[in-house]
Amino acid sequence: MSSAKLPTVYIFLDEGGNFDFSSKGSKYFILTCVSLYRPFSLHTELDTYKYDLIEHRIKPRLEMEYFHCAEDNKYVRKSLFEKLQSKIPPKSVDTVIVEKNKTGPALQAPEKFYPKMLGYLLKYAIGKVSEEIGEVVVITDSIPVAKKRKAIEKGVKLNLAAMLPKGVPYRIMHHASRSHYGLQIADYFNWAVYRKWEHGDDGAFSIVKSQIRSEFDIFRTGTTYYY
Repeated sequence: MSSAKLPTVYIFLDEGGNFDFSSKGSKYFILTCVSLYRPFSLHTELDTYKYDLIEHRIKPRLEMEYFHCAEDNKYVRKSLFEKLQSKIPPKSVDTVIVEKNKTGPALQAPEKFYPKMLGYLLKYAIGKVSEEIGEVVVITDSIPVAKKRKAIEKGVKLNLAAMLPKGVPYRIMHHASRSHYGLQIADYFNWAVYRKWEHGDDGAFSIVKSQIRSEFDIFRTGTTYYY
């Protein structure tokens, strides 16, 4: 079968927590990806729901352009998580949890950190894809910081080149999250995972736990990574 007839897997990436490794920063840094195939069955429903909110003057926040979990109100957040639970296929989400105080100084630079952590994340995402792949398209939110952007691109390219069967093409794109429901979906899943680990609040996570394929705490054995 030619690659043109094989499905494209779209991997939408999001992150949670801050990149401050001092005691003032978040305890955890979370990387989450959602792997989806076309047709994106939830996108039309989300578009309809957004305009329903406009017409009924329900404001998740002022001048809403797109869904953003941390800023949406509880009513909208609950509705979105229920839609994710019913429409996103089970085992579509992979996430890596980094306990930051166990991350050695040499690994804290973006050019070291992202390739390593994205390697773990993509290992689960690509390694557990159940069907043959024609192409892999990785989409992240727009990244204004050049150093961070280059680190993410390097991490994705290096790991996909090593993991994918020879000849399977891949691309990485940076789109504004407001432009793609896939990124907004990834944001919601990442928020649920982050709330569980950082704040001990698993309310949202419990709604979408059937969609979570892997939840990998890389320091679960207590090991500190120095390089």
